[in-house]
Amino acid sequence: MTLEVLLTKASFVLGSLWKLRINIDGFKSENSDELVTQACIGRSFQLIECLTSDFKNKKMIDRVKVRLLEDDYICWFRFSELIHQASKIESWESESLNEEKIISRIPGILSWTKAAKKMSNEYLWGGTIGPNFDCSGFVQSAFASSGIWIPRDAYQQEKFCQNIGFDIEALGNELKAGDLLFFGSADKCTHVGLHIENGFYIHSSGVTDGHNGIEIDGLFQPNLGRISSFYRSKFRSAGRVISCYQSDKL
Repeated sequence: MTLEVLLTKASFVLGSLWKLRINIDGFKSENSDELVTQACIGRSFQLIECLTSDFKNKKMIDRVKVRLLEDDYICWFRFSELIHQASKIESWESESLNEEKIISRIPGILSWTKAAKKMSNEYLWGGTIGPNFDCSGFVQSAFASSGIWIPRDAYQQEKFCQNIGFDIEALGNELKAGDLLFFGSADKCTHVGLHIENGFYIHSSGVTDGHNGIEIDGLFQPNLGRISSFYRSKFRSAGRVISCYQSDKL
């Protein structure tokens, strides 16, 4: 029987791989308290930067730089939260699913989003665990709930998907349940929603020009409300998830 190795200062090795035993917040930098993502129990990560010291104040900085293995996302965890809360793993590889298997899981993904909507929630920048999400965290977590990993941020998700079209007027017959709708400016994708049916999509939007949480809006319906009209005016493209994200870092 192999003894489980838990993460401590003594077992800290640069480049080593670990699996979380807790939910944890991920921050923008070693000194920032800006939330950029969250990682749930069972997610795996690699230690990519050594613990550092604040020599002026003679103390250890309570952050460690990690790469989340399912999507290669880089962030900083509080090391004090990780002690004895991550188990060492020897290897990790991306799961591979073909388009047919992904399509078969779309009903479960949609069910997950509707269940998330029923819970009391509000928009949370960086939120991926729930009940509070940001837009891309909501979409990523929806697919992850069915074992399908896609990139973390909306602009990354847009690049990752198979493009369905850029012309909103021509999309009516092309969209399928589970397709992703991307919004923003001509230069940058800043928002994403998940298509349900007939142009209706579910998304987590902010306070300004949004619902402050998970709601359903439409692209094509007559007499669109203020928020649906706003996002329609920001439409960029539609895409389809046809594969799992594959890391090339290990």
